[in-house]
Amino acid sequence: MIEKLRSNVGLVRERIAASAKRSGRSADDVTLVAVTKYVDSVVTEALFQAGCEDLGENRPQVLWDKADAIGQPDLKWHLIGHLQRNKVARTAPITSLIHSVDSNRLLNSINSVGVDLGRPIHVLLEAKISGDEAKHGYDEPGLADALEYATSLKNVHVSGLMGMAGLGLEESETRQQFAHLRELKEKYASQSSANIELKELSMGMSNDFEWAIEEGATIVRVGSLLLEGVLSN
Repeated sequence: MIEKLRSNVGLVRERIAASAKRSGRSADDVTLVAVTKYVDSVVTEALFQAGCEDLGENRPQVLWDKADAIGQPDLKWHLIGHLQRNKVARTAPITSLIHSVDSNRLLNSINSVGVDLGRPIHVLLEAKISGDEAKHGYDEPGLADALEYATSLKNVHVSGLMGMAGLGLEESETRQQFAHLRELKEKYASQSSANIELKELSMGMSNDFEWAIEEGATIVRVGSLLLEGVLSN
C-alpha cells in the first residue's frame, strides 16, 4: 500500500508542479492537503508516511479520533469541512489551519479558544463562489464584514480565503469561479492588519486542482487521486 500511495503522491505533485509553472510559480508555492475523509486511521497514517504532511478532514470528530490514533508530531491537520461552535474547543488545538470559517459567531468562538490557548488560531474565511445557496460560506458583503470584525479578535489569524466551485461545470465556468475568489483575495489584501494576512487561497480538488492552481490557488485539497488503486485492494 505504501508504495502505491508514494507513486500516487508523486504523480499528483508532478501535476501540481506543472500547473504552478504554467501560472508562473513553483511547486513550493502550492501546499497539497491530502483529504482523508473516506479512509481509516491506518490508510491515513500511510498517506503521511508516503509523503503527505498536511492532511485534511471534513468532520471534527473524525479528526479528533485520527489525531489521537496516529499521534505524529510532524503531521499538520486541516479541518476542511463545516465546524460547529460547540466543537471548536476540541478542534482548534490540534489543527494547523481551519479552512471553513463561515460566520462571525464561529470566529468569536475560535477567538475565545485562542485566548484559552494563549496563541492565535489560523483560519481561512469560506466564501460562496458557486452561487449555491445551500453551501456554507460568506457572500461578498458578509466577507467584507467578517474581515472588519476579525480585526478586533487578537487570537484569530485570518490567513486567507477558501472556496468550492460548483459541481458539474464546464472548465471555463469553474475557472471563472476560482478567478473570482482570487479577485476577492486581492481586493481585500489591502485590509491586512496584525492578525489579517490574506496570503492563502484554498481551492481545487481532485477533479479541478490544476485549474485552481492556474487561477491562483496556494492550497489544493486532493483525495481520490491519491487513493487510486488503494481502496479497491
